[in-house]
Amino acid sequence: MSQVITITSGKGGVGKSTATANLAVAIAETGKKVVAVDFDIGLRNLDMILGLENRIVYDSIDAMEGRCKLAQALINDKRVKTLFFLPASQTKDKSVLDTKKVEALIGELKREFEYILIDSPAGIESGFEHAIYLADAAFIITTPEVSAVRDADRVIGIIDAKSKKAKEGGEVVKKLIINRIKPDMVKKGQMLSADDVLQILAIDLIGLVPDDELVVVATNTGEVVVRNPKSESGGAYRRIARRALGEEVAFASLESSKGFGGFIKGLFK
Repeated sequence: MSQVITITSGKGGVGKSTATANLAVAIAETGKKVVAVDFDIGLRNLDMILGLENRIVYDSIDAMEGRCKLAQALINDKRVKTLFFLPASQTKDKSVLDTKKVEALIGELKREFEYILIDSPAGIESGFEHAIYLADAAFIITTPEVSAVRDADRVIGIIDAKSKKAKEGGEVVKKLIINRIKPDMVKKGQMLSADDVLQILAIDLIGLVPDDELVVVATNTGEVVVRNPKSESGGAYRRIARRALGEEVAFASLESSKGFGGFIKGLFK
């Protein structure tokens, strides 16, 4: 049975596209058939992180509106044969999305792929709502900053209200990825610890990703850090991918130090 996983957040710039690309590669490298879907209509960048920007001919809007077949819009990664990519339109805006067409598109992908990873746009407008509507699971990404955590808290509530599962009396499985953790700052009380964030958001943790300059290097060269054995964040994404596949994998020690969560809880009431 296929699984639709939406990677989302309330705040832009927290690493959704980077996470989507790295998790897609890591899961596909296990032999699972995976498609990474860029839902950030008009602001796509997942193609660049995957190094596939020069191979785009058609996009998801073309497929949904019948200008091409879905197979023509899908791009097969040459390095991982079980990994495919469906780009977003760069010339349209999110208002072109239609719930019935999105549902038909995801339904067709589910017949073909074991894992469908959707890179959600930031914010809570129609693009975000379409990205989370058909999710079986949502990986909410936040950085250990008050504004990012507060936005993530709001997004969790919207998923619980507006996803198709929620409307049918069910619940989307929600998992938390805390990105760009700086252990030294946590120890000094200058950054929220993982414990602080978990206490505020009250959803299960699936990943802790340390701050890593190699992510910037990888993004600028059309590569993913999971392919770099020297990258700590690459190792973190590989562990998240294994957890997404149902394995029990120990967490790194990044969450051990307490931050200053007691001072900010009032912001979330």
